Amino acid sequence: MKALPGNPYDGHTLATVIPDIEALVGNTLERLLADKGYRGHNAPPDYKFRVFISGQKRGVTPRIKRQLHRRSAIEPVIGHLKEEHRMGRNYLWHRRGDAANAVLAAAGYNFRRLIRWLSILWRLFITALLAAIQPVPA
Repeated sequence: MKALPGNPYDGHTLATVIPDIEALVGNTLERLLADKGYRGHNAPPDYKFRVFISGQKRGVTPRIKRQLHRRSAIEPVIGHLKEEHRMGRNYLWHRRGDAANAVLAAAGYNFRRLIRWLSILWRLFITALLAAIQPVPA
């Protein structure tokens, strides 16, 4: 999660975001799958033909088409961040507040997922324990 200062157009953020993603992942990106806001992108020259936009027809193989359809699973996450993790409105001050709000919202989202996973694991543990304690009828 990264907050970009101001209100930049989506297509103008690729030049700053791609190197950060590669540093985080530790590898070069094979392709980028984006929505139509990234049309006319300003990606670095070696990425010009590796950015695929939803609705694009040229150069899209069946595998890339499946991955573009899979991209729609991200949209509900953005909605959850806005509604349940205070990304809809930022109450923190200035650029540092914007950055802190974005990071804290992502941390809250990940923490909620972790708590849900731990509760499922706990329920499985308790049911297995209760099943082992139950006496077997003779």
